[in-house]
Amino acid sequence: MSNAQPRHHAIKAAESFFGSARFSSALTQTIIATELGSLFIRQIIGWAGLLGILAALVILATFSFLARRDTVEWHGLLPISLLIFVGWAAISVFWSQYNWATLGSVVYFGAVTMLGIYVALIRDTIQIARAFGDVLRVALVLSLVLEIFSGVLIDAPLRFLFIQGNLAELGPLQGIFGTRNQLGIITLIAIVTFGTELRTRSIQRPVAIGSLVLAGLLLLLSRSPIAIGSFVVVAVAALALYGLRRVPAERKRFWQIGLLALTVTIVAVAWAARTPIITALSASAELKLRLQLWQPMRLYIQLHELEGWGWVGHWRQDVPPFQAFPNYLDSTPTSGLNAYLDVWFQLGLVGLVAFIGLVALTFIRSWLLASRQRSFVYAWPALVLVVLLTTGLAESSMLVEFGWLTFVVCCVKASRELSWRKAFAETSVVLA
Repeated sequence: MSNAQPRHHAIKAAESFFGSARFSSALTQTIIATELGSLFIRQIIGWAGLLGILAALVILATFSFLARRDTVEWHGLLPISLLIFVGWAAISVFWSQYNWATLGSVVYFGAVTMLGIYVALIRDTIQIARAFGDVLRVALVLSLVLEIFSGVLIDAPLRFLFIQGNLAELGPLQGIFGTRNQLGIITLIAIVTFGTELRTRSIQRPVAIGSLVLAGLLLLLSRSPIAIGSFVVVAVAALALYGLRRVPAERKRFWQIGLLALTVTIVAVAWAARTPIITALSASAELKLRLQLWQPMRLYIQLHELEGWGWVGHWRQDVPPFQAFPNYLDSTPTSGLNAYLDVWFQLGLVGLVAFIGLVALTFIRSWLLASRQRSFVYAWPALVLVVLLTTGLAESSMLVEFGWLTFVVCCVKASRELSWRKAFAETSVVLA
């Protein structure tokens, strides 16, 4: 009895610590910061250091979740579409052409997925947006400081961080994210996040405005045609959402259908006018680079078209068929530079269908929530998804690390708010 009582108090103390709101808030910010700065961390302390941090975060998130398990609503806990896609990636280890690489990648992929689920289940949407905002502010300030140090103070590139030191020439800048396109994508998410903070008045107005100015400046200095083109799409989506939120509830369905028809028309026109659009965005070189990669990818896809080559996430240059791709590019590719084509390549047609279904359900749920709910914070997941899905046409970053973490957070949040399983359970209770 004397030993049982201290043990009981120790368990209660641990539950109180891991289950506290302050701990979950700090852990959420650490998770986001780790995934956002994954490249920076790898370049500083290597893969071993990053994996050690990730393992520690998974353990802490498990403890925190268990301590707060009584506060989690279990109906519709996880979206089935997400489970199907992650499950297909996991079982691809059995037919993978690089089994050990797939096994390691699946474990890494699963860890990031788990952390995204933890953030979505434990924190409210406004808390998540605030956490993203705080981390993004620090990351963008650090990027600008390093660019000033490299491009002005020492006037030399920081090659180990892939910073070219082009600030004096007004870009392109890379920040701590490796490429100008990745910096551009991050600044787009930051603009959506800082705008949400400003609109919801969750931080002081001068801080929100200053953050928006910083993100906009870095977006321009990234000189990323992909990000700048996506910014136009996000701006149009934000205006459409702004209008929908002011339409009376009984007329929203009509306007949603009209908006869908207009979107399809605009996409068709943009595709027909793709050549002048690409020229206007100075994206010809970017497109040529991607075509050099996509053409041989299509040939390799045909060899395992249904099931794919096996999940790997970040491309591995030490295993076939990835060893062949540097022959087509001036630099070694680390992804397929298209999230949808990359999924098809790695997980086959089955994986692509599962991924498109996951993406479609997530976006539809998020968009409906954003147009129906009074709080503007519900627009954050919808607009962030617009960024991820649009830039996914020219980058694969939404499949790994920060991009995938962000997508999982949006996916789980949307599913819990508009879950058919939760609605079915509530209906059953009423009928009973």
